[in-house]
Amino acid sequence: MDVLRYSVVSRSPATHRRSSFRAFRSQCFFTTRSSLSFPFPEQNAKHYKELQAAVNVVERACRLCVDVQKSLFSSDGKVVQKIDRTPVTVADFGVQALISLEMSKLFPSIPLVAEEDSTFLRENNLADAVVEVVTDKSALGDKQLSQDDVLKAIDRGGRDAYVFGSKPATYWVLDPIDGTRGFVKGSEALYVVGLALVVEGEIVLGVMGCPNWQEEYSGKFTSKIQEYNNTATRSGVIMISHVGCGTWRKQLWNTQTSDVRMPHNWIRCFVDGHHLIHEARFCIPESQTWESLPLSGQFNATNHAECVGEKQVLVLQTCCGSLCKYLMVASGRASVFFLRAKTQRTIKVWDHAVGIICVHEAGGKVTDWRGSELDLAADQAERRVIVPSSGVLVTNNSIHNQVLEIISSS
Repeated sequence: MDVLRYSVVSRSPATHRRSSFRAFRSQCFFTTRSSLSFPFPEQNAKHYKELQAAVNVVERACRLCVDVQKSLFSSDGKVVQKIDRTPVTVADFGVQALISLEMSKLFPSIPLVAEEDSTFLRENNLADAVVEVVTDKSALGDKQLSQDDVLKAIDRGGRDAYVFGSKPATYWVLDPIDGTRGFVKGSEALYVVGLALVVEGEIVLGVMGCPNWQEEYSGKFTSKIQEYNNTATRSGVIMISHVGCGTWRKQLWNTQTSDVRMPHNWIRCFVDGHHLIHEARFCIPESQTWESLPLSGQFNATNHAECVGEKQVLVLQTCCGSLCKYLMVASGRASVFFLRAKTQRTIKVWDHAVGIICVHEAGGKVTDWRGSELDLAADQAERRVIVPSSGVLVTNNSIHNQVLEIISSS
């Protein structure tokens, strides 16, 4: 539930630069600087400057995504497939390159752990397309980015880029687009750009950008995600979190006035207040069924909010990816996110890191299915994989122990 609002005044005027992405020049948003003021004093936030930089670059990354998505279904070469059949777009690589370039300039001593590497771009001659979209959104001044600059920036976050060792480490964690399957579906499916900072083994801040988030629901959750003909009809959202300062969100752009500058009203985010399992709203992965989860022995699932029975729970459809489900819990739209760990598939840190701090600072809880905190250092060498026992449980905290008890008994 959202109960606090905070209005701030931007410290610097927005600046506009005309898009140079030729394939869809007439459709692009103008690039602007983020509002760099937050709803908590700088002295209360040890990593204030890092959070400023993260918000700035995630905002621009979201605009990159929207611009590329507009050309997705009319231009060749914008949607590609990895070996594992997961759709990967020019936007996915572009976001990683953009954020890597910006953060390496501002914080050169902090490594980056991210999803992609440049191998696929090199093999499929897509590097020039990525250079073009990154150049359009880069804040590196008049420096002309080369193909080599962009490929190296992507590889800075890839496998074998940095060896951490067993000691607590400091690094950025990036998921350039969580929910790429949703990205290529168009505006009806949510996707998230997620960036977190880990300092000495602890997540200290996080920023999630969801370009096609709809700020207000009609008040009823239905079995289908509402479809929209145009991504611009959604206001988008930036969610921020800093340890000890709470979780906050605001719109990415003002759709009522066609103003692409970020509005200045921050809304404090809290998890919902449901205390009983059958009243809770659940999110589960698209690849998993309710029947495969432990609670199915006691509760049936329904997608119809209007008729949830005593032995039923409401399951929300929130395609695609994990981070949008963390966003749902942190904003109070969902009560629980359930994820079963599969033996044949590893769980990646970038699918969870930023979501963990956003839920924690909103009053929620994240553990594995045995109630233990997720260990970000399980992969000592590269910090790319987490190994939760049986699965991941994200809740509003009020019903966390109830769910764990059912898991244990099943």
